[in-house]
Amino acid sequence: MPLAESDRRLVEAELGRDPTRAEAALFENLWSEHCAYRSSRPLLSAFTTDSDDVVVGPGDDAAVVSVPGTDQLVTFGVESHNHPSYVDPYDGAATGVGGIVRDTLSMGAYPIALADALYFGGFDRDHSRYLLDGVVEGISDYGNAIGVPTVTGSTQFHDGYEGNPLVNVACVGLVTEDRLVTAAAKEPGNKLMLVGNATGRDGLGGASFASEDLAEDAETEDRPAVQVGDPYTEKLLVEANEALVDEDLLQAARDLGAAGLGGASSELVALGGLGARIDLAKVHQREPNMNALEILLAESQERMCYEVRPADVERVREIAERFDLGCSVIGEVTDGNYVCEFEGETVVDAPAEFLADGAPMNDLEREEPSEPETDLPDADLTEAFDAVLSSPNTASKRWVYRQYDHEVGNRTLRRPGDDAAELALHEVAEAGGEETALAFSAGTNPNWADASPYRGAYATAVENATNLAAVGAEPLAAVDCLNGGNPEKPDVYGGFAAAVDGLADGCRAVDAPVVGGNVSLYNDSNAGPVPPTPTLAMLGVRQDYDAPGMAAAGEGDLMLVGGHDETLGGSEYLAQFDGSAPFPDVDDSSVDAVRAAATHDATLAVHDVSDGGLAVTLAEMVGEDAGVEVAVPSVGALFSEAPGRAVVETTDADALRDAVDAPVVDLGETTGDGVLSLAVAGESVDYDFEAIVDARRVLERELD
Repeated sequence: MPLAESDRRLVEAELGRDPTRAEAALFENLWSEHCAYRSSRPLLSAFTTDSDDVVVGPGDDAAVVSVPGTDQLVTFGVESHNHPSYVDPYDGAATGVGGIVRDTLSMGAYPIALADALYFGGFDRDHSRYLLDGVVEGISDYGNAIGVPTVTGSTQFHDGYEGNPLVNVACVGLVTEDRLVTAAAKEPGNKLMLVGNATGRDGLGGASFASEDLAEDAETEDRPAVQVGDPYTEKLLVEANEALVDEDLLQAARDLGAAGLGGASSELVALGGLGARIDLAKVHQREPNMNALEILLAESQERMCYEVRPADVERVREIAERFDLGCSVIGEVTDGNYVCEFEGETVVDAPAEFLADGAPMNDLEREEPSEPETDLPDADLTEAFDAVLSSPNTASKRWVYRQYDHEVGNRTLRRPGDDAAELALHEVAEAGGEETALAFSAGTNPNWADASPYRGAYATAVENATNLAAVGAEPLAAVDCLNGGNPEKPDVYGGFAAAVDGLADGCRAVDAPVVGGNVSLYNDSNAGPVPPTPTLAMLGVRQDYDAPGMAAAGEGDLMLVGGHDETLGGSEYLAQFDGSAPFPDVDDSSVDAVRAAATHDATLAVHDVSDGGLAVTLAEMVGEDAGVEVAVPSVGALFSEAPGRAVVETTDADALRDAVDAPVVDLGETTGDGVLSLAVAGESVDYDFEAIVDARRVLERELD
């Protein structure tokens, strides 16, 4: 994708001459939508990005927040690898994991957990299952090999992703203040070092490839733009980075991702208000006869760019060699322009700040999203329950997460499949503090934002906060991955903008500052644009490890905290029967009540109401020796997915009502027979545990 003529004129005016071939390619990539956020940055001011706990907010490779009451800092980031995962699902997804882990390393942190949020076309299509299989294998192989557990996430199917799947990955890391590194260059005269894999020709033009619609022949024609990952080198890089931080050898760091060396090094010095002089011929390479443009822009994986004091260069080299990593001194920080030379020729000479931040923002037309008509199906209760329970969207995702090592690192307190993951911060207890756990949730429901971009995105924030509340955790911070179609289409841009506003307002309502994120636009193909997909990853904190699970114990009463809701907009029930309705107004007032219930002494189990509504929530609580006997007033109340509510099993219903400030409805009781007995407005259904498990084994039946 060549540099746009209007952009070329701006570059020529700034440089006072025609750009070189390498300069034009570098500007094309750094000024692409993927890097410069030209269409989305004008919208991002809607987010609240700070709080007393935010140490580093948006703009660095990852955000950093402090864990209240401790000396621990948590890094948090998210990124997308959407187009690459369509072209090459295995490598596209794997390198997404590698990239977000290196963003964590850039901050001096050690990665401790991953989350994946995956979106595919209809599960009944062979191509969707092929993409799912490759993506999950790529995430699994890479994450397992580097020893970072994948502990939470979501997997969704929707016709809107048929021509363009979405693969969003979030990472959490740990660091302390004395070890914190940022991406801002510090001082002229310091050396720039490249550590990690040798540079090849893979991933050329990846940033610009991610900034245009997927063509019909993308799977063959765009394969050279997809990076190829090497998790074993990444594991060595993780440990080498830790050793470099141990000895305080890094002044600044940035991982090589979009736009390769040119992107990482120019952004690093631009953040420090400085420049650089780089000799591209000194970059260690794995392919012969590479030219300047290839060395500058290749997105070969497992590479870091470090700013190092001259006196520390040899020690950095020694550590790189100890971990069998390539190492090059490629240049130095200056107080002038960003300059790259190759074989005696200056191929780039431009102000670093202009490269990194000079792209003009787009002023695009937008159309306000329309509301769907109300068309409610009249389905038989048993037919409706069967359809919703066995939908790929609400079915068990065990086939996905069983492939991930979610316990490596010895922090995982709760395996995938519950409302939120929990990670033990052993460092706090070992230092004499209270047991402290991080809670982690990630995802969104595309049906919600498809029905109403604003309210569906708002609901995404409330849903993730409710997941944290269900394990008794307070929100700490969130990062977002904002996915949309071609923003040059007014209806697409209008829906995307509404989703941004809804997510921003929802995160404010639940007191979760949005400290970082990623934007992925041009997710458009011959099949059409993806629905607005505001993926959110949210972190919370709980003081102690003893959070309730979601499985019923079979020993208490069942209460619905937040009360019944009968609205069906965005629900799986409507999706199964081709119905439609506007997404309801979102009530976030019960999230605190869910948290209070989760920390109450009489509580045995908590499970939030989400995809599939109360029907799926109750089915998921049934165990081999624990059943539920429940009465629900209507089909709407059974299948409504209005967020912010949870089912609670308690041994003291009156005490629970007194403890929470929200509507609380009696649902029924748990039993010891492993049967779901459900009465709905005069009708009834009964399912035993084995029948529920069998109905929800959709992915395993098709993919094993």
